[in-house]
Amino acid sequence: MDLIRYEQHGNIAYVTLNRPSALNAFNYEMLRELWDIAESIRINPEIRVVIFTGAGEKSFSVGADLKERKTLTDQQVKRNIYKIGEVFSAIENLPQPTIAMLNGYAFGGGTELALACDFRIAADDIQLGLTETSLAIIPGAGGTQRLPRLIGEAKAMELILTAKRLKADEAFAYGLLTKVTSRETLISETESFAALMLANGPIALQQAKFAIKHGMNADLQTGLHIERKAYELTIPTEDRVEALKAFSEKRKPEFKGR
Repeated sequence: MDLIRYEQHGNIAYVTLNRPSALNAFNYEMLRELWDIAESIRINPEIRVVIFTGAGEKSFSVGADLKERKTLTDQQVKRNIYKIGEVFSAIENLPQPTIAMLNGYAFGGGTELALACDFRIAADDIQLGLTETSLAIIPGAGGTQRLPRLIGEAKAMELILTAKRLKADEAFAYGLLTKVTSRETLISETESFAALMLANGPIALQQAKFAIKHGMNADLQTGLHIERKAYELTIPTEDRVEALKAFSEKRKPEFKGR
């Protein structure tokens, strides 16, 4: 059985962590599969939005596979930490917008994968959190860096140092989640959110994401330069001409990603 299930419907890629019997915990082989899929998505021009979720109804992912971890040497543990960080960075740097659809528990690396995505939409009955300090380790797949950038240093410090497990409404109040919905409407709400982006120019989506991501880590003047260069890449596109034509003809544009 594939440890990562991949499907494409229209312009949406669905990536499902597929170890439900292990609550979708990450072992090394699973990380290798996830890396390969992320790289294939990166170069696929037909994919405009990516949705990550977990198999089964209990868990998005509870993080590292602790049963595997007990059998590893210190060197192998370092290998796994490097790999999970590398994979989540690859996901964060995908040109397409990404959504974590949280359908169950998301602890440790599960929350870190969600943080590597652009948006997080959760069922209202889930729990999540960076719980690593309760295991005498720290978040090692980007959690100590992405969480404070998302919700601020003080709040991130609180959640990481207390290993607090948050209910969905608490996580939303902290600013960790984009949206909370019922379990019954989780898929439809996530796809509706994706549809809002799919209605827009795919090249523009990617360039806007690029400008925001790279501009946030630069001073304002550098960020404005990044924005200008990203804008310039949209000028010669067929989609920009189509948008102007559709506006004058009072119809919806048909974007081709060209």
